Amino acid sequence: MPDNVIIRAKDVQKTYNTGKVVVQALRGLDLEVKQGEMVAIMGPSGCGKTTLLNTLSGLDAIDEGVIEIDGRNLAKMSDKERTAYRAANMGFVFQFYNLLPVLTAVENVEMPLLLDYSSRIKAKEARKLAGEALTAVGLPDQGDQRPTELSGGQQQRVTIARALVNKPAIVWADEPTGDLDSKTSQEIMDLMRRLNRENGQTFVIVTHSLEIGEQCDRIVWMKDGLVVGEPQPQPTAVPANGHVNGHSSDHSKSATLVPDLQAISNN
Repeated sequence: MPDNVIIRAKDVQKTYNTGKVVVQALRGLDLEVKQGEMVAIMGPSGCGKTTLLNTLSGLDAIDEGVIEIDGRNLAKMSDKERTAYRAANMGFVFQFYNLLPVLTAVENVEMPLLLDYSSRIKAKEARKLAGEALTAVGLPDQGDQRPTELSGGQQQRVTIARALVNKPAIVWADEPTGDLDSKTSQEIMDLMRRLNRENGQTFVIVTHSLEIGEQCDRIVWMKDGLVVGEPQPQPTAVPANGHVNGHSSDHSKSATLVPDLQAISNN
């Protein structure tokens, strides 16, 4: 794909029909994301953010338009092919962790590797990779603990380790800090930012938090199923040490970053 574009959506439409209500969640949306970008998807509740994430990742089918991931059209894949493609190339981080309570942290992390039959990774190798992933997210000694024995921030770190264990090209995150306090939220954001920079992986993050969005390379604003603006944060990235060009950063951005939120909500 041109210009290192790894995610491309063109004229994407998605309608939900419950039998009583018809909701046009996406209304001809266009979007491109370059490889290695960390992009925040923001907008009012009900604007289509999660629907966009689900359709881009192939979890949900679209009604019209084209979605290409690294040049591949998801709609032209069978369900089995899409599932295999996600397992090999994508990781998912959700607000409520979705960890299996009966499994330990390392067992939760290694599970995607063991379920990906195309990779043919043996149990011993899966356990080694899971341990390395937990170390990468700062939990080298918590592998034997179950989710109920971990704090919320630690559980989210396990979720991130699980999302990254197969070294995916793209990580989708839906409100990854929404259930955490502000201090822990910042720690999780710093972690994702560091992993994005070190591994060159693309992160697409749905969030209601402007503070989180401002730390991404770009904010994509949505309203009523459409992209309505993409103001650029300045500076474009904040290193894990909190310094930009040798100066301490408080993650503040230019006033030009934020479009008229009142207009987005009411127009």
